[in-house]
Amino acid sequence: QVQLVESGGGSVQTGGSLRLSCAASGYRYSSYCMGWFRQAPGKERERVAVIFTSDGSTAYADSVKGRFTISQDNAKNTLYLQMNSLKPEDTANYYCAASGLRGPCSYVYWGQGTQVTVSS
Repeated sequence: QVQLVESGGGSVQTGGSLRLSCAASGYRYSSYCMGWFRQAPGKERERVAVIFTSDGSTAYADSVKGRFTISQDNAKNTLYLQMNSLKPEDTANYYCAASGLRGPCSYVYWGQGTQVTVSS
């Protein structure tokens, strides 16, 4: 049974930083891709960042480019999201997700989420 458990959320002021972690267990093999999503109340879920595990290539939403960095530690089976220069509009529940072993990058496993609140 694959499990994804996020941690690292919290409350910060504008301009602050947080690092989210997503610990994966129950994997026998790596996923094709892993991503971070967020959803604020009354808004649609947004993909924030994705990493393709085979070569480490990444992609970001325009709203977080230059501020957020997604990374992975394969030895620890952990996905990270470093968030810098946080803004109030970054406030949301953040989820990590993972695809199956092979492409396409379709997410089948989801964590329970961790709340990030940025105050002005």
